[in-house]
Amino acid sequence: MTEEIKVVKYDQEITEIGVIADTHIPTRGRYLPPKVFELFDGVQLILHAGDLVDEKIMVELQALAPVEAVAGNMDPGDLQTRLGRIKLVQLKELSIGLLHGDLSGRKINPDQVLKVFEPNRPKAVVFGHLHEPVSQMHRETLFFNPGSATDPRRRQPSCGRLKILNGEVKGEIFYLD
Repeated sequence: MTEEIKVVKYDQEITEIGVIADTHIPTRGRYLPPKVFELFDGVQLILHAGDLVDEKIMVELQALAPVEAVAGNMDPGDLQTRLGRIKLVQLKELSIGLLHGDLSGRKINPDQVLKVFEPNRPKAVVFGHLHEPVSQMHRETLFFNPGSATDPRRRQPSCGRLKILNGEVKGEIFYLD
């Protein structure tokens, strides 16, 4: 992985983050399920881990909160250029890595991903690409994939939320059916 990391900073305190990935609209889904908007009500930030396909999804989500997104392998070239493929979202008290997850093959390698973000080790890494939810710790970093709200594999549609409290990040997956 030799992609450039875009760094974005938020100075206000953020404790609730909506997380979504692999929306693939309009190619695999026609619209975001209304339940996503219910679950993201009250979040202070939304992270989209790639494969938006149409950036109108960001506009829809921005009605709820600011959106940080990265491009995935299915996003058009102009969107990949504008969004970038890897971001480090620096919050007041910690940072979160954001990437699609396809930069090193089908499965994400946590150790390899953590090296990408050195010397800034994020408290959480949000990724997509698998279309399957993941919430697991690796070397004191939460690796979190919300699954796909429109094109799930093996399970039902899903999205997630991150909660930040006392410098720690906890992830929760929500199934939409």
